[in-house]
Amino acid sequence: MRVIQYADIVTQIKALCLDANCNLPLDVWEALVKAQKDEASPLGRNVLDTILENAQIAREKRMPLCQDTGMVVVFAEVGQDVHIQGGLLSDAVDEGVRQAYKEGYFRMSVVGDPLERVNTKDNTPAVLHVSLVAGDKLRLIVAPKGFGSENMSRLAMLKPAQGVQGIKEFVVKAVSEAGGNPCPPIIIGVGIGGTMEKAALLAKRAVLREIGSEHPKPHVAQLEAELLELVNKTGVGPQGFGGTQTALALFVDTYPTHIAGLPVAVNINCHVARHVEAIL
Repeated sequence: MRVIQYADIVTQIKALCLDANCNLPLDVWEALVKAQKDEASPLGRNVLDTILENAQIAREKRMPLCQDTGMVVVFAEVGQDVHIQGGLLSDAVDEGVRQAYKEGYFRMSVVGDPLERVNTKDNTPAVLHVSLVAGDKLRLIVAPKGFGSENMSRLAMLKPAQGVQGIKEFVVKAVSEAGGNPCPPIIIGVGIGGTMEKAALLAKRAVLREIGSEHPKPHVAQLEAELLELVNKTGVGPQGFGGTQTALALFVDTYPTHIAGLPVAVNINCHVARHVEAIL
């Protein structure tokens, strides 16, 4: 049994939050550079120039990439041979978020009750997803999520007979209706299968895949490519001003489902697509 200290998790979460909010992931930067070259619209190219300039300034000056520093989403993969000593994992995550958002002067965007709407004043609690895996390591993925994009999430409980065509129509409609709200060019996660909540979780995790990667199953990889092409034909374009680069990437993840169902969820990341990870 390997022991990981509560304090070390706090320190790591804090560092990841500070990094994620100020530094654009390399794969996203490279995708934006490519999109700027490929964009057919002069206005779209100008928008992408500005996005890249903003990312460079944020990195150099250690400033937030976006004023909406989001609600922090954390995926924790806990090795079954790990023992966390000194406190609860959830408390360590929240303390790390609390410290980072204070030190980084990031916007506090979380309300403690969705109906009473009173700000918690420290951007906690985070949304924590925990999975038990083999080994003696703790993998932490931190992904602050702004709600310009999160609000564009969609879920459909399709009939199995609607099949792949129904999935395509739903995803394209979701992106078209989102328009410029999620600050395109976007990264799209699509979760197919499982149950209502499983499909949503698949979609949320899918947006964190490295741009350029393909699904290991050929038929799913083909669907990813077809959906990305359809999405970029919507004409939404950078920041919704029109153009050919509506999405930088689209990732699909699947899970077994019931014979009577075809759950499909769409989760969208804005162009900053913040996510970083570390292993303790």
